[in-house]
Amino acid sequence: MKAGILLPQTGDAATRENVLYIAKEAEREGLNSVWVFERLLWPLKPKTPYAGTPGGSLPAEYQNVLDPLETLTYLAGNTDQISLGTCLIDMLFHNPVVLARRFATLDVLSRGRAIAGLGIGWSKDEYEVSGVPYKYRGERANEFLQLLKRMWTDEVVEFKGQFYSIPASKIGPKPVQKPILQYCLVDSVQRHSYE
Repeated sequence: MKAGILLPQTGDAATRENVLYIAKEAEREGLNSVWVFERLLWPLKPKTPYAGTPGGSLPAEYQNVLDPLETLTYLAGNTDQISLGTCLIDMLFHNPVVLARRFATLDVLSRGRAIAGLGIGWSKDEYEVSGVPYKYRGERANEFLQLLKRMWTDEVVEFKGQFYSIPASKIGPKPVQKPILQYCLVDSVQRHSYE
């Protein structure tokens, strides 16, 4: 059985020392992985209530959240064996080429320990601040996933879709792992696996 732990990346606990201590202890104790997530905003009047609390507001500690990929990149250079996972990154808030390169770089720097857990998010406020329409997010996510797979595996990537377009290009680095995207939570019903 594999076991992992969520890193202290929120609130007052979100410090360099705490993140490093938990990751090193988890590795020393034989845990398989450490995990981070993404939260862009803590809206005072959210357009979409948070389902995890009775009042619909995000937990107070989410007012301060360390960036997930920056945190894992820091740990890649300070750990040796433990897997470094996102649970999850809201992929649609990112440019697909930039996100593909950031995950591939994390995988290269960690010698194949990155786990890309992706989702589409639920917060209309975060969509708005990212400049991405909330409508058609499922279709946009499917296209995004096609792009990620191609950028991580194909020598030359060319794509013309409804939402994204890439001229014939070489895009690197490539991840060490095949696959890096072990699972992708697109929504509560649909799951993808690229193995």
